[in-house]
Amino acid sequence: MSKIKISTLILISVLILSTSIFLGPRIINPFKLTGAEKEILISIRLPRVIVAVLMGIALGASGAVLQGILRNPLADPYILGISSGAALAAALGLLSGTYLLGKFSIPLTAFIGASIVSIVVGAFGWKRGGLRPERLLLAGIGLSFLFYSILMLLISISSDESMRRALLWIFGDLSIADWSLIPYGFVFITAGLCISISRAKALNALMLGDELAHSLGFSVQRERLLFFASVALMTAASVSLGGTIGFIGLLIPHIVRFFIGSDNRVLIPVSAICGGAFLCLADLIGKSIMPPMEIPSGIVTAIIGSPYFLYLLRKRDVISI
Repeated sequence: MSKIKISTLILISVLILSTSIFLGPRIINPFKLTGAEKEILISIRLPRVIVAVLMGIALGASGAVLQGILRNPLADPYILGISSGAALAAALGLLSGTYLLGKFSIPLTAFIGASIVSIVVGAFGWKRGGLRPERLLLAGIGLSFLFYSILMLLISISSDESMRRALLWIFGDLSIADWSLIPYGFVFITAGLCISISRAKALNALMLGDELAHSLGFSVQRERLLFFASVALMTAASVSLGGTIGFIGLLIPHIVRFFIGSDNRVLIPVSAICGGAFLCLADLIGKSIMPPMEIPSGIVTAIIGSPYFLYLLRKRDVISI
């Protein structure tokens, strides 16, 4: 039965990914392509869909991993402050008008910011020779509030145009998607995903408690450090590709867990696939509902995700891990 559910989730995800390429403000018939439509597909829609898939994969898988290592069903990739650090670094570049590397400036500054914050959070979360879940959580929350406060201060004193651009990027503006950015995001996200999937059995053990995981032959602190590194890689790469997009890492693992259970050997890859499909759907809605105006994908995911998550909160059996 679980195989049927897994196949159904994957099939729905593939259909969403396929149709999002041809649907939008202008519907394109794949069987009757004009020269202009081919150019739109190759230069605009295809890289945008690929970026959405990569970001959704990173956030979906990161959410599943974090909920496991923190043993907290409300854990989310952005709760560790990594996204706020990346957003602050990118906004500093946007608001200062610094474009030393052209179109690579924003992704690069975002990735550097996320990497630095990951190290800082890890340092705060390290005690007695290992990472402590509760310290990681508290450090991430505290730093997240600090960075977003600084970010709002910078935006409030900036000019109107720079403020608008910064806000669009922060809320997940996939319109900047470009072929040249995809290989870099792909490398880091794939590396983080491979680490997470390869250590899925260890994550299953960690969810049972440190003592039991140790008795099963796993080095608890080493495994936790590896998982934290994988989440940091995926989250940093995701934010650098298209800004901060919430609720995917929080919501998608819950939905997938409800259908297929809590075995991380299956949960992580299926959450990654469904996360990619969900962000593609959100981006499709954002660019199609009010053309030519586009709604940032992060706003769409919040509008869709928050009511459904509140519904999930009333069903304790659903959010248990």
